[in-house]
Amino acid sequence: MRRRIAAGLTTLIAGSLLLAGCATASDTTGGDAPLAPSTKPLAELATLDDPKAHEGPSTAVLNHSDIEPVAENPTQTLPATVPSYATDGSSTDVTVERTDKVVAADLGGNISVTVAGLGYAESLVGVDQSTTLESLADLPRVTSGGHTVNAEAIIDLRPDVVITDGSVGPRDVIEQLQDVGIQVVFVKNDPSFDGAEALARQVAAIYGSPEAGEQLAERIASDVDAKIAEIAEIAPAAAEDKLRIAFVYLRGSAGVYYLFGKESGADQLIEGVGGIDVATDMGWDGMKPMTDEALVKANPDLILVMSHGIESVGGVDGLLEEKPAIAVTTAGEHRRFVDMEDGTVLSFGPRSADILDALARAIYAPEAQ
Repeated sequence: MRRRIAAGLTTLIAGSLLLAGCATASDTTGGDAPLAPSTKPLAELATLDDPKAHEGPSTAVLNHSDIEPVAENPTQTLPATVPSYATDGSSTDVTVERTDKVVAADLGGNISVTVAGLGYAESLVGVDQSTTLESLADLPRVTSGGHTVNAEAIIDLRPDVVITDGSVGPRDVIEQLQDVGIQVVFVKNDPSFDGAEALARQVAAIYGSPEAGEQLAERIASDVDAKIAEIAEIAPAAAEDKLRIAFVYLRGSAGVYYLFGKESGADQLIEGVGGIDVATDMGWDGMKPMTDEALVKANPDLILVMSHGIESVGGVDGLLEEKPAIAVTTAGEHRRFVDMEDGTVLSFGPRSADILDALARAIYAPEAQ
């Protein structure tokens, strides 16, 4: 079930990235976003007295500074035999001989960040367009339009191994790299906090460093738990006071409107920031086309969107004009929208806690980011 949802999510986000390119905080239209988020702890921010009463949009801004690796020189044992996953979830064992030159590519830049978190950033010779870490900024990009792989660019880099998850492609083009002697390993990359931990273990196994993988997985879990607890201190505690939040995927040029629910990843983010996911509350699984009736019935207090998604419909004004049903919800009446980079908001990985932090600032302290 989760794998089908992840595949659908990949298709939707790829369309969004193709529409608008790779988003940056300065490109967003949800509000007057600062160039960098505040570094103050959440508890020191001037938070809203009543988050449900606040009016106006805001932008969640992620800090793209470097990630601290769990080890500077992790122990490696190669060759390493690891599973490479097919689209149906089955796997075939492959043996990785060397990891001196690695290409990491997926839709949200999760794999490259995971490699950096493990302590192997220097092995990367090529990354996807969504990779935003400052230390990797000068590396060649092997994808374009957010999801299309440039096979020639990868071949020119002569990597020992390509680590990907099937979210960029076409997949058969990546598989054909093996015909020229390039090892390809497909990992699972589920949109969830547990998925981020699993990805850390998988990527570490490819490098022959299971200990580093376990360390990073444990750090991700610890950071997420700590951040959720920190957010709980500034979020309403009573159920009736919690924000009812909807994650709506928008693609104005194609008239696409989807409501993300259980196991889409959006549910974990919403619950992580102390809100109630209205789609899950209605019993919606995965991603479904948004109906006016469903959204009016859900009546969210706040709507999460991707930055270029809201831009594609002409901003908040354009969305409310295009979708009157949204305008009559509490979120619409209060113009309460929070946007975040298209390739970042649902990219679970070593920065999961940072994404929660950025969202919490935009939701509970929009004037103090």
